[in-house]
Amino acid sequence: MLHRVGRMFVMPTSVLDLAPVVPVVVIEDAGDAVPLARALVAGGLPAIEVTLRTPAALDAIRAIAGAVPDAVVGAGTVLTPEQVTECVAAGARFLVSPGWTDGLLTAMVASGVPFLPGVSTVSEVVALLERGVREMKFFPAQAAGGTAYLKSLAGPLPQARFCPTGGIGPGNAPEYLALPNVGCVGGTWMIPADAVAARDWTRVESLARAAAGLRSIRDAGGTCR
Repeated sequence: MLHRVGRMFVMPTSVLDLAPVVPVVVIEDAGDAVPLARALVAGGLPAIEVTLRTPAALDAIRAIAGAVPDAVVGAGTVLTPEQVTECVAAGARFLVSPGWTDGLLTAMVASGVPFLPGVSTVSEVVALLERGVREMKFFPAQAAGGTAYLKSLAGPLPQARFCPTGGIGPGNAPEYLALPNVGCVGGTWMIPADAVAARDWTRVESLARAAAGLRSIRDAGGTCR
């Protein structure tokens, strides 16, 4: 649960506990950032991952951080230490990477904000656990083995928790959220490209509300919390 201090929401200990679904947002026009974020928050999804896949990404993070206090805006597709610095300066309150290196991990730890380094193998998970990192992004989730793979990890590595992303939609999200080592999932289905192009924020809010309704499945999923 998020806690309000003044007009700003304060993060809980874990990024994975913000919401059952983290929208993975690609913003082409920074002017869409604020109304899109407001629609997602109104629908019950306060954590918003803005990916660094477009030139508008940093401006979008700044705009959301400055104008939507109920949002917890993060940066995704973070690949370099320099991007870590830029994203935090822009107002990112968490960081997500598709993979990790020692240099990138060092920068994320030093940033002072929560982060989810990406993994897709057991060795990567063990290496992060060795460094004291327990929360990770599992990517690309479906291609890397999906729910069967994560179930296999829960036995030998129960201390690791994941945000699976990649190939997840409303049809299979409940299967992931029911796993004890999954805290949330990342996805794009609540922000379809045609709705964003039409600036149909009412539709985005409705889809976000349906995604937020998966919380009951997540909360009943297990004990690794």
